Formats: sequence, structure tokens, C-alpha cells
Amino acid sequence: MTSSRKAHFMYTNAVYWENQRVYNGDTPGQLSYGCINRVYYAFANVTPDGGVFLGDEWADTRAPCDGVQGALGSFMHIKQRYRHLQVVLSIGGGNSADIFPIVASSAILRDNFARSARSLVEASGLDGIDIVWPYPYTPEQGRDFLSLLAAVRIYLPEDRYILTATLSAIKPVLQNIDLRQSAEYLDTVNLNTFDFFGPWSPKSGHHAQLYTMSKDEQSAATAVKDLMSSGVPGKKILMGIPTYGRSFLNVAGPGHKNRGMGGADGAFEYNQLPRKGTKELVDKRAVAAQCVGGDGGFVTYDNPETVKMKAAFAKQKGLGGLFYSSGPSDAKESKRSLITTGFKTLHSS
Repeated sequence: MTSSRKAHFMYTNAVYWENQRVYNGDTPGQLSYGCINRVYYAFANVTPDGGVFLGDEWADTRAPCDGVQGALGSFMHIKQRYRHLQVVLSIGGGNSADIFPIVASSAILRDNFARSARSLVEASGLDGIDIVWPYPYTPEQGRDFLSLLAAVRIYLPEDRYILTATLSAIKPVLQNIDLRQSAEYLDTVNLNTFDFFGPWSPKSGHHAQLYTMSKDEQSAATAVKDLMSSGVPGKKILMGIPTYGRSFLNVAGPGHKNRGMGGADGAFEYNQLPRKGTKELVDKRAVAAQCVGGDGGFVTYDNPETVKMKAAFAKQKGLGGLFYSSGPSDAKESKRSLITTGFKTLHSS
């Protein structure tokens, strides 16, 4: 990567932006690009023959967006104004979790995927691709994942294109992948250091905790340690910050029996937190924010205080930076914004 593309950014501060947000009235122009140097445009879909296609033609190329056509069109305009900005296509929408194992297991289909991805990247003026196959469930799928990265690099050489992969932070999944070798193909590993607890969990818990109080729980720090001890250089790891909270009804904190969820599918967007009539608290040991009461019960999330601590951790460990999932759910005012807080903390001396 040339120095001009990394102007003013010692660390990566990346944001996922999902094309479906167009239907909520969100547009790329609403983000603050002084604090963002990479956008993951989500999601493109993959077909069983290895073809890569835009996930929503209308949202991507035709919806009125910031005075141009399509959210992707808007990003291309923004990219011209902010020379440091990289726009990377995230591939992994729809039922791709079922399709990736098929495509990755065949040399012919891997080649189709790589050629198709390159065509789409070139036609759209994008900087590269992000492979969102977070759960290679078996060692065989882990080997196929590596073969897929190798095939993609033939068509998207590292001197011209960005290649990243978004992976689960859960040890049993990471153990299936040769992480050291994968890192040789990748610019960054985007580590999903959130969703440790949710509607699927038997107990309530902090869904994006940096540290854990018990050995049987997942945490961001443990996942980072697992990656680095497997040979992934710290500078190639981006730690994930969720811009949403997970809700557990009828409990006052972590460690209780899961008795149901509030919000939409158990989640509230960060810009709707803390919930009305509740007080925001920070668990400094776990590094997690929470509010209790109202319509959400116990809601666990990140706030500016926890993001400062996570950004400081990222710097201390020599990580490449942070990413946020997803941009439009962040708070609009900069004091409350997780993206702005993360950027400022990463780049403070």
C-alpha cells in the first residue's frame, strides 16, 4: 500500500456499511471520513458456481443517494474527495455461509470466484474484497478457506488490491484454519470480537467484552491472543467494535438464566442506547457498557469509555486498528460517536 493511501492514518479505522441501510434513509454521505480510512461495502453474494454479484442492484446502483445513483456510486464519489479512503467489497450476503464451503472445495469454482470478484472490483472502482466466511466448521473447510485465499491472490495481487477476511473470534472455529499461512495472503483479519452472548445463549453476558472473568467464556483479548500465538502479526489484526447492544429481559446483569430478549431480534442500535429511563454504567473489569431496566432489560454494548480502553489495548498489542459494525448505527454527535472516539484514541500520543 502506498503512503498516499494511508495519509494521516497510523492505524486502520474501518467501518462496515450495509447496502440495506438505504431503505432506512441512511446514505454514505452521513459518515465522517476524517475519522475513517476504510469502508467495507456489504454485502455481495456468491453463487454455487463461484460467481460474485452485487447483493441488491437497486440499493447498490440505482437508489437516489447523496445526489448520485446508488450507495456504491456515492462511495465512489466520496473516494474522489478523500484520497485516503479505501472502499472494499464484502462478499458474504444471503446464504453464502452454505455456499462458501462448496465453492472453496473445488479448484475450478475457486478460480471462477476469484475471476468474478476481480471483474466486479474493476468494474466498480473498488480497492479489493473482504471474504466474510466467519465459520469454517471443519479442518477440511479450513484448508479450503486457505486455498480460496491463494486463488484470489492470483487475480487480486497484493501490490494492487486489498484482501481481507472476516472471522469469528471463537477458538473452536479459529482452530480449523492455518492462521499463520492465511495471514500471508491477507492484508488484515477482521476479528468479530462481539456476539459472545445473545438470544442463543443459555445465560446473559457481555456480548463484546474485552476481558472475561471465567475460563469458559469468550473475550476479545483471548481471541487476539489466540490469533497472535498462531502466527498472525498484530498489525494484520483489526478488532471489531459492535454498534449495537444485546438485550436480555428480566435480568439485571451477566451470568443469569436467559429469559428472553428485547429490541429487534434481541438487539438495539447503539444510537438508541442507553434505553429511556435507564442509567449507563461501565464494567471496567470486563470493559463493557450496560444499561438495565426499561424495555431492554439488561443491555450490553460499547460506549465511548469502553472504546477508548479497547483502542488503547489495540495500540498496546500492536494491532492494525479497529472496525465498526456497522457505521449507520453509530451516534451522530461526535462526543458520543464510537467511530470518532476510536480514531482519536488510536491516533493520540
